Order: sequence, then C-alpha cells, then structure tokens
Amino acid sequence: MTWFKRIGLFVAVNALVIGTISILLNVLGVKPYIMAYGLDYQSLMIFCLIWGMGGAFISLALSRVMAKWMMGVQIVPANTPDPELRELVQMVHQLSRAARLPAMPQVGVYESQEVNAFATGPSKSRSLVAVSSGLLLRMKNEEIRGVIGHEVAHIANGDMVTMTLVQGVVNAFVMFLARAIAYALTMAKGQGGEERGTPLSYYAVQFALEIAFMILGSMVVAWFSRRREYRADSGGARLAGRDNMIQALEGLKRTFDNVDPSAQPALQALKISSRSGGFMKFFSTHPPLEERIRRLRGARA
Repeated sequence: MTWFKRIGLFVAVNALVIGTISILLNVLGVKPYIMAYGLDYQSLMIFCLIWGMGGAFISLALSRVMAKWMMGVQIVPANTPDPELRELVQMVHQLSRAARLPAMPQVGVYESQEVNAFATGPSKSRSLVAVSSGLLLRMKNEEIRGVIGHEVAHIANGDMVTMTLVQGVVNAFVMFLARAIAYALTMAKGQGGEERGTPLSYYAVQFALEIAFMILGSMVVAWFSRRREYRADSGGARLAGRDNMIQALEGLKRTFDNVDPSAQPALQALKISSRSGGFMKFFSTHPPLEERIRRLRGARA
C-alpha cells in the first residue's frame, strides 16, 4: 500500500509540474525552438530556463507536504502529553528563536531505525524539522540538541531555496546543452544543404547527452551541498554549542550503521548525514563525518 501511495504521489507531482509549466510556456508565448532555418537559441534558452527552474521551484513549494507523505512524518503538537516529544518541540522552538526565524518550524517524527534528521520547506516561515525515532532512541540529549541546531541552521541559511536555485540552473544548462549539441550533430545541414540526420537520431542523441550532463550536473550539485553542510555545522555550533555539535556528529558516526542510504534517495540531500566512499564520494551530498568533526575542532582551537 505504501508503494502505491508513493507511486501515486510521484505521478501526481510530475503531472502538476508538466501542466503548470506547459501553461506558463503558452502564457509567455514561448515559440518552438526548432525552426525551418535551424535552432532559435533565444526560444531554446527560455524554454530550458522555464522547465529547469520551474520544475525545481514547484518541487520546493511541495517539499514539506512531500516529505510528510513520503517519510510518514507525524507532526508533534506543542502541547503533546509525551514529555520526550514535548522537550523536542521546545528544543526546536528555542533554537529557532535563537536563529531569529520569522516563524517556528513544524516539528515531526518519522518511524525509522536510522539515526538521522532533516529540515525542509519552501521558506523560513514554512519549514519542517523532522527526526527519526531511531535518533530519539539512540542519542543523548546533548547530541540531539546539536542535530537540531544543525537543521535549524539550514533553515536560517535559506539552504532549501539556495539548493533549489542551484538545481534549477543545472537543469536548465543540461537541457540547453543537450539540445544544442544534439541538433548540431544530427540535424544541422551540411554545406550542400542536406540534413545529416533524422528527428529520431536527434532525440536519441539528446537523450544520451542529457544523461551524461545530468551525471556531471549531479556532481556540481553534490559539491555545493557539501559546502552548505559545513556552513550548517558552523551554524549549529553557534546555536546549540560547539561541544554539542561535535558530540552530535560523533554520535552519528557511532551509529552510522543505522543510516539507511537506500531509503528515500530523493530526500537524502535533506538529511544530516549520508554514506559515501570511493568514486561515489563525488555524488555525496554530505562530507565525511570525520572531516566535519575535524573542522569544528579546528575552529575551536
């Protein structure tokens, strides 16, 4: 049943993205970019920018709702009778006030044996901080405080919007380069005026190039995400205390076997830690925990 729900959500979101952007293209009067004389680069640029940025921002707008549905996050009310969860809410609110957020984030818990947490939401005023049940079970109060400080720092730094902008720009470049190069290789006319390829060959080459450029683009996005993680660690140290932030990262390292890197891969970039090694480190959204701990200890020295 859960898989049907996730598939339905995936189809619904993509239908919304396609419908919204198609309407936007018509409203803006964007013309087809393949003309009789060749490519209209201005129309192609606008087309790719709208599709690349539009898809990313629609996903951002729905990020809080999608996280709840995909992860099964249960929102914890401030007046919950559970003393442990009430303390969690109070901790999030206290650190959010220290970070001067314009509105308190929603606080949620999702059932998972992994020791992890994430923050998401379309803006600083509409955000969500969620922690796993495994984190509440296995971490000490000081470590949880460091984790929450890290997630609140993400919200205060506007990382959700920043990463959406980066992803949107990368998407637009991937689409533009793949189409322009594919056209030059397959559809551009030779010196005698004859076409060198067919529409089928054009789309085949475009598809292959998009895959290749998406892989390269993913490395760029992952690199930028790792930079934001270092900044969130520093912000978490300011909000929750440097010792608590270091203890939090050491706690994650100690319980790293309980991090499930295959669970909800679409949300891995939002979480506080992920597993990486070998060549895959270039695609990791998080730096190694050892390096993050070393930097924080070095900043204290």
